[in-house]
Amino acid sequence: MIVLLTILLCAGILISGLLAVQLDNLVSAVISAGLASLFAAVVYVVLAAPDVAMTEASIGSGLSTMIFLYAIRKTRNGD
Repeated sequence: MIVLLTILLCAGILISGLLAVQLDNLVSAVISAGLASLFAAVVYVVLAAPDVAMTEASIGSGLSTMIFLYAIRKTRNGD
């Protein structure tokens, strides 16, 4: 059961990563990349690494996504 869940979550990481590369809208691409990081955090929880999962969720999914969205907003206002 855990193996199947891990495989499904890893497929979610791959799909989110491919979407982040393929999407034309920058905001959607950043959110998709954050979703891939969130899937990775859940994989770490399933694989019994909660400390790594918390770091990935807070830095990889949360902080990085917010910084990218802030940068996109600032560069669009400067046009």
